[in-house]
Amino acid sequence: MARSPYGNYGHAILTAGALRTPGRVALTYCGEQSFTYDELNRNVNRRAHALLAAGIAPGARVAALLNETLRVAEVYLAQAKIGAVTAALNPYWPAETLRDVVAAARCTAFVYDATVEKVVEQIRPSLPEVTAWIHVRDLEGGSDEEPPLGAFHDDPLALYFTSGTTGLPKAVVHTHASSLATAQIWLDVPRGPDSVFGTGAIIWGIGFPAIAGPALYAGMRLVLEQDWGPANFLRVVPRERVTHVSQIPSFYSALLASPDHEGVDLSSIEVIMLGGEPLTATMLDRIKARLPQAGVYSYYGQTEAPYTCMGRVDDGSTPLGSSGRARTGNAVRVTGPHGEPVVDTVGEINLAGPHRMAEYDGLPDRTAEVLRGEWYVGGDLGTLSADGVLRVLGRREDAIIKGGIWTQPSVIEEAASALDGVAEAGATGVPEGAAEQEVLLAVVPRAGHTLDASKLALALADLLPAHQRPDHIVVAEELPHSQDASGGPGKLLRRKLRELLP
Repeated sequence: MARSPYGNYGHAILTAGALRTPGRVALTYCGEQSFTYDELNRNVNRRAHALLAAGIAPGARVAALLNETLRVAEVYLAQAKIGAVTAALNPYWPAETLRDVVAAARCTAFVYDATVEKVVEQIRPSLPEVTAWIHVRDLEGGSDEEPPLGAFHDDPLALYFTSGTTGLPKAVVHTHASSLATAQIWLDVPRGPDSVFGTGAIIWGIGFPAIAGPALYAGMRLVLEQDWGPANFLRVVPRERVTHVSQIPSFYSALLASPDHEGVDLSSIEVIMLGGEPLTATMLDRIKARLPQAGVYSYYGQTEAPYTCMGRVDDGSTPLGSSGRARTGNAVRVTGPHGEPVVDTVGEINLAGPHRMAEYDGLPDRTAEVLRGEWYVGGDLGTLSADGVLRVLGRREDAIIKGGIWTQPSVIEEAASALDGVAEAGATGVPEGAAEQEVLLAVVPRAGHTLDASKLALALADLLPAHQRPDHIVVAEELPHSQDASGGPGKLLRRKLRELLP
């Protein structure tokens, strides 16, 4: 029996849209270029045929080092159509990491753009197993007809990498089927024929199947920028009338802490998707005060199982501090120390569904640790209510132990963020890894405010029990965050807060 073309990620994401609404604008790039679904599909087909002409066969592992967001979209979709397995590299990795990841992934071809030419020159001599080095400018001469589809359903689509604190990033294998299951995320929120999703350079890696691909799948217009930090966000949203965005709460800490947003027309925003870190009541209040028309959704997932849970938190339908319920077709549970399901009790979060990864590439022992039957268990702690609402408490390694009692930093951070003049707060335990710790709290003042550590300590003493009260408070200009390619702050790096302690 012939396999359906709709089991191929590239066909289902893009070709279907070109057949359904060929004249609708699919993508706008940096305010300078726009492509209809038909035009974008033909561009992708040209790149697909050029890849085939370069000897890229179905199943070939192709490293993709791309930082131009338009090229990311075109190349990822072209490789999906022909059945190549994309190793989605982070253009911000150092040369040594890139070299070692490509070698470990057993790539035989390498596609890159003009922004990374220098690092490619550095690593090329040390990767003899890569026999095809392809600049993206050389992928423009092929036919615009549909290429032969080379992979379907449970065939591997891509390797997306997760960074740990030690060792090489792990390669998460997602299939065409798991990525298409993830692509349904924007079908679960209100949208219309004129919906516009805006994002930036973070779409390389898991960002593409988690946020960009779903926008095309849902028939939206995808606005791609190179910079999606607060300053450019304030320029692009009114220019393109962006309606849907997906960010982390820290982005809004930075955006709303500055007066630059005042007077900017952000009225087009209808849906804000937030995840990756806790959303505090204080931050939600600030977002709604500035964007009262927007629905605010909280989500939870990991690279291994993106967007498993979701819920709207600004209208009371999902409790604030939770990540909602499992999306249609997915499942979530929390298990105790012996793997038994528990309710309203802290335990390990388990995720399941068709969106779950297939494996960690080349790491069978690590795969066996986290894939337990149908469930993925990745080390996050949480609680699940009797009616299925998930509350994520954080990573096991982030927990603070004081007075013999475990506390998640988010509890302390939320209390501190609610105090007058605090723009952002981060908490951790010191010393690291000790059996008994003290609480370190770092805070950033809002624009025009001055914070006094002793006054903050007194205020928090009235709000928190003894085992959660800070022993050290540092007022800082900024808190350490991971590097976000879109230009805004990435996730809070709690382990680096210790470096702020005098």
